[in-house]
Amino acid sequence: MKHTLAVLVENRPGVLTRIAGLFSRRGFNIDSLAVGRTENPSVSRMTIVVEGDDRIIEQVCKQLHKLIDVIKLNDITEEEYVDRELILIKVHAEPNNRTEIMQIVDIFRARIVDIGRNTLIIEATGDQGKINAIESALRPFGIREVVRTGKIAMVRGAKHKTETNGKTIV
Repeated sequence: MKHTLAVLVENRPGVLTRIAGLFSRRGFNIDSLAVGRTENPSVSRMTIVVEGDDRIIEQVCKQLHKLIDVIKLNDITEEEYVDRELILIKVHAEPNNRTEIMQIVDIFRARIVDIGRNTLIIEATGDQGKINAIESALRPFGIREVVRTGKIAMVRGAKHKTETNGKTIV
């Protein structure tokens, strides 16, 4: 089963390496990893998607909690959350089939962000299902290149103040 971990960490050099190294040393593959600053510039948030049973994920979480740079960790897999991915797709687009490609782009509420002589670059955001669907819909035209972010996720509902490791997080 895939688990989605939301990890708040100190925004310092080397934190990403230490966390990725922990997964690597234990032989776990990270399916998706997205990192960015939060509303507090000294704190970054990692959204990590990893596959494993509950026992394995529990071990990984315990090891992550031991890292000094980890402020807070939540396995949000069972929570109600909103998630998104971003994809850029460069598709072969001859002038005679651009209208059809543009219709697909409109259906998925995506946008064309670059037009070349024989290519279009399309940007789409959504959950994994939507991203997979637009990629499949554009495949018959000839996909030249794909760049895809990892999943980012946020638990639904009100934000609460919590104290972890002696630090107050809002």
